[in-house]
Amino acid sequence: MLNALEVFTTVVVGVMVGVEFSVAFVVNPILGGLPEDAELLGRAHGGRMLGAVMPVWYIGSLVLVAVWAVAGWQHPGAGLVVTAGALLMVSVIMSVLLLVPINDRGKTWTPEDRPEDWKEQASRWDRYHYVRVAIIIAAFALLATALT
Repeated sequence: MLNALEVFTTVVVGVMVGVEFSVAFVVNPILGGLPEDAELLGRAHGGRMLGAVMPVWYIGSLVLVAVWAVAGWQHPGAGLVVTAGALLMVSVIMSVLLLVPINDRGKTWTPEDRPEDWKEQASRWDRYHYVRVAIIIAAFALLATALT
């Protein structure tokens, strides 16, 4: 049963990493190449769509890692799992404090009512997101290593 939990948790976190990586390095650069109004609308729609799903995914991943850490405490790799959980906790805190406030504003923007500094806010979100992606990649790597 523990083995199934380990694999399931690693897959859930890995898919989350893939989504967030693609947002950072594929989707947002594509949107950035579109005309200004299209970029704004694309970011707003993405903010609404992913803003509804990602909190559940992040918290769910953290819970799964915590359950793995407790259930596998006496097994090899437990320290890696705990460290991965700590990194996921940092990503959640970072999301709540830095990324969600920008996303909450951005998902309501339209070409008619966008703030003057919307591009600067989007760039700030992107910079924070790059850091968050690095953190969750590290967490995923630790979980994958703990499996071996």
